[in-house]
Amino acid sequence: MEKLKFEEIPHISSEIKRAVEDMGFEEMTPIQQLAIPHVYEGLDIVGQAQTGTGKTAAFGIPTIDSIDPDDKKTQALILCPTRELALQVSEEISKLAKYKKGIKVLPVFGGQSIDRQIQGLKRGAQIVIGTPGRVMDHIRRRTLKIDNLSKFILDEADEMLNMGFREDIETILESVKHERQTLLFSATMPKAILEIINKYQKNPKIVKVEHKELTTPNVEQFYLEVKEKDKMEVMTRLIDVYNPKLTIIFCNTKRKVDDVTEMLQTRGYSSDKIHGDMKQNVRSSVISKFKRGDIDILIATDVAARGLDIDDVEIVLNYDMPSHEEYYVHRIGRTGRAGRAGSAFTMVTPRDYYLLKNVMNYTKKKIQRHPIPSIGEIENVKTDAFMQKLKGIIDKGGLERYIKIIDKVLETEDYQAIEIAAALVKSELELPEKDNVDTKGFKSEPAKGKRKSSKTGSNEPMAKMFINIGKNHHIKPGDVVGSIAGETGVSGNRIGSIDIFEDYTFVEIPEEFADQVLEIMSQNTIKGKKINIERAKAGRKSQPRSKKSSPGDRGIKRGKSKRSF
Repeated sequence: MEKLKFEEIPHISSEIKRAVEDMGFEEMTPIQQLAIPHVYEGLDIVGQAQTGTGKTAAFGIPTIDSIDPDDKKTQALILCPTRELALQVSEEISKLAKYKKGIKVLPVFGGQSIDRQIQGLKRGAQIVIGTPGRVMDHIRRRTLKIDNLSKFILDEADEMLNMGFREDIETILESVKHERQTLLFSATMPKAILEIINKYQKNPKIVKVEHKELTTPNVEQFYLEVKEKDKMEVMTRLIDVYNPKLTIIFCNTKRKVDDVTEMLQTRGYSSDKIHGDMKQNVRSSVISKFKRGDIDILIATDVAARGLDIDDVEIVLNYDMPSHEEYYVHRIGRTGRAGRAGSAFTMVTPRDYYLLKNVMNYTKKKIQRHPIPSIGEIENVKTDAFMQKLKGIIDKGGLERYIKIIDKVLETEDYQAIEIAAALVKSELELPEKDNVDTKGFKSEPAKGKRKSSKTGSNEPMAKMFINIGKNHHIKPGDVVGSIAGETGVSGNRIGSIDIFEDYTFVEIPEEFADQVLEIMSQNTIKGKKINIERAKAGRKSQPRSKKSSPGDRGIKRGKSKRSF
């Protein structure tokens, strides 16, 4: 498929094209090329593509252009499986709509004050993005009115079904009585998705992007956990430790390329840049210098580096985590070429961690965590290199003139020879006095020796929760997983065993999320039912319920339903 640029699509407004340029994107991804024209035509769409292929812009761009900014009612509703994804989609659509005056984008999900969301809906939000549970809650309260809805979008529909949201999705769909455009995006097409398509979409246009083999066997892949302010320091440490022959550094925007290039050149690194604002002859000249080795480091945007084929690139550094998995694959493919080995390092901030997980899911490959090089390591590398340089000078000879200079200093000044040597080493190496970078990373490691979760098989400590609804309330394991994952952002595969009895349920949650789950779920529902949730009492197989008899009095085995998917 020949790549198209956003500016080549006549349907897209000038405001959105300007926003897209600010975001550093020029070429469209395959799913965007296939879907966007049909969405502008008003057709229902079924888009099958993996996570990270640019689906948000595929439905977001034409949705934004369809909004009437003078009408403050909700005109587009986007359902996402988790609050994490809802926030991600909201942020990207807000960026795309930044030059569209009068358009309000509002995310609604669990873990956030519902009163604040109600106030936001009252003020008017034309585009609402939310998790099924919270959207259902607002519709029931009549705080979210969908009488004027023209677009209904299901993002990662298969994931929502896996989390037990089918009933909620259908309830929301059926509450929109009038005709609307329905867009459904999903990585897979199981039977349940096909049933929703057949029931709720009208002659949908099906667009599909095939999943490719995405990784190269010659490239070792690593990520480093860093704070945004430490990126430059960490990146230069990597370059100093590995001392690669040629390095390509990728940034998400042209402005960031300019900033990183200036900082590297100021620090004395042999570097230059290429991006879309530079004339082609200038870019070609920089690339030629890089190929010849006249510069060691090339800083680039994704589009500017497309098609680069340079065999001697030893390291690729992702200064910014790419927003789409396809961009990640393209970037790391710039090294490990012609049978050579290469390494790819990606700097990941806490805010970007979900993108890293998306990349690993997409490429089906584990990316290893790499420690941040310490001051001690940098000192050893620089010292070794300096000593090798000194040995070469000594072995070459011809030092008589310089020995006389040192002898004169020793005669006239009160210094020792060792002090003069140390001063010369210090002036050459310029080693930092202390390490001001957090080298520990930002994720907590699972504790050792803890019992395994029956679901995940991991060694992380788990907290057992009691919930005061069960089989008599028509609750299934998928309802519990879906509600907790959707409202709290805890991944469904991190939730442990679920035991459902007649009137109550036990569920295991990773201990690190226990307090968060208690706080958020105590204000939410499961399958539309208000719940009481609390920690199960230690040392008991059952949990007394407030104001009623203990379920343990009834026999723990009666009516038990183990979780199964």
